[in-house]
Amino acid sequence: MFASLLNLKGNAKPCILTEPLWGIPVNLYLPFVSLYMYALGLGFEEIGIILSVGLASQVFFSFIAGVVTDKYGRRWVTFIAEFFAWSIPTLLWAFSQNFWWFFAAALFNGARNITLVSFECLWVDELSDEKKITTVFNWMLICGLLAVFFAPIAGYFVQTSGVVLTMRVLYVFAFVSMSAKFVLVYIFSKETDRGIERMEATKDVSIFRLLAGYVDVFVQIFKSKSMVRTLILMAFEGITIVIIGGFFALYVTQTLNLPESFLAYFPILRAIVMILFMLILQNILNRFNIIRVMICGLLLYVFAIVFLLASPIENWLWVAAFVVIDACAAALVLPRMRSLAAHQIEPEERARIRSLFYVVVLALSTPFGVLAGMLADIDLRWPFVLVLGVFICMLVFTLVFFKPQSE
Repeated sequence: MFASLLNLKGNAKPCILTEPLWGIPVNLYLPFVSLYMYALGLGFEEIGIILSVGLASQVFFSFIAGVVTDKYGRRWVTFIAEFFAWSIPTLLWAFSQNFWWFFAAALFNGARNITLVSFECLWVDELSDEKKITTVFNWMLICGLLAVFFAPIAGYFVQTSGVVLTMRVLYVFAFVSMSAKFVLVYIFSKETDRGIERMEATKDVSIFRLLAGYVDVFVQIFKSKSMVRTLILMAFEGITIVIIGGFFALYVTQTLNLPESFLAYFPILRAIVMILFMLILQNILNRFNIIRVMICGLLLYVFAIVFLLASPIENWLWVAAFVVIDACAAALVLPRMRSLAAHQIEPEERARIRSLFYVVVLALSTPFGVLAGMLADIDLRWPFVLVLGVFICMLVFTLVFFKPQSE
């Protein structure tokens, strides 16, 4: 994997090497986001609403992502969209006073789904080999995981200075660090050949006519059984990410009665497990069929949620065990699901197909933020019961509709 990183050329290298400038600040504040909102007076249902508003915003931006990426170029769109998706929201979060500040930030942050398309196209366009694509996805994940080791800094200041003051400082730092990344990627990358072709093909076509062309792309997606199946898997995954990301910190601190500072250490444990797993075992696992490896990972996901729900109060070892199992499951499932999706998309329509993938996934995920918030108002265990049900559905779906030869 290290050799593959050194041998990378083109846009993939600056995209990977600058990733810590985004990953470090995200991993500093991410474990405490829901606690920050709770500390500023937001209730569980309001937190669920913010999650769903963010998802609804992402649906809109996902819908236009492919069109603007093709019309204005991968490189330029990535730079502008990342500024709106991260630089502006981090400042809003830093100075938030009530629900409406978070509401506005969630609307801006939805533009992240433009960058999911444009940023991926910026480096995937230059790669044709599936193993190289998987390797880059692995390194993107590893760079984010390495950033997690800075989390104890946040945990220390949360313990000494409180959640609110610490989070305000972290969000200002995130603004500076992320903005630097966006500038560096723009400087050291170049527009791809595919991007230039798409810009030339769409330069005299209006945005509205390009959006109307989505009808043909929708037909193309839904004519392909493999793309539809991958799309459904991604929707299941999106639902679990929304619920776990939104309510894990609250469940651990409010129901299991663990100290807030502990939240900084669970991501580190997860990162250690995933990095070791990926560096030691990932190349070995690449010899096996993608679907079989994913099924093993989904079984681990189911077991992890059962373990979390069975955790006794004030016992951090049980939560740590959940984190380890969940990390192994993620290392098995996530890179392969991303690779599966990227490999099945037609190169000439990569931006628009990827864009519509996110539209459908987010549209299906959006109601679950509010639903999880309503369940949390009853009992903070219920959102995780819902997650368990989703993982079981995901496992059954994979067993029934995916075959090893679909790789």
